[in-house]
Amino acid sequence: MNSAGFPPETVPLQGKYEGFHGQPGGSAGVQYTTVSVPPEPPRDHIIWSLCCFLHTYPCCCLGLAALIFSIKARDRKVVGDMEGAQRYGSTARCLNILASVLVSIMVLIVFILAYVLKWEASQIYKHNSPYRG
Repeated sequence: MNSAGFPPETVPLQGKYEGFHGQPGGSAGVQYTTVSVPPEPPRDHIIWSLCCFLHTYPCCCLGLAALIFSIKARDRKVVGDMEGAQRYGSTARCLNILASVLVSIMVLIVFILAYVLKWEASQIYKHNSPYRG
């Protein structure tokens, strides 16, 4: 900053320009820039586990088990044990998949059963109706 509080103006470098290697005007070394990208932390699937827990709790405990493994995965991630977090997160994902499939099958069975019972009731009503023509 200069005395007025503004950033200094850019001034071109003075002196000999050193071009790239192999060009006239001198040789310059090759400069490398290393960018380290941290790996993505393992997923703990906590929201999915919570949903599975709420949907599967009355009939089976897969959602509860998935929620426990998700919490363990989150704890391992906070501590810095990424391998343990990956392991617990993978187990939670498998349990969530299993719980989701079971809930989907149960919902499908309930819909089919409701439709069949409604159809049966309409058939019984049709055959036993006193107003048959």
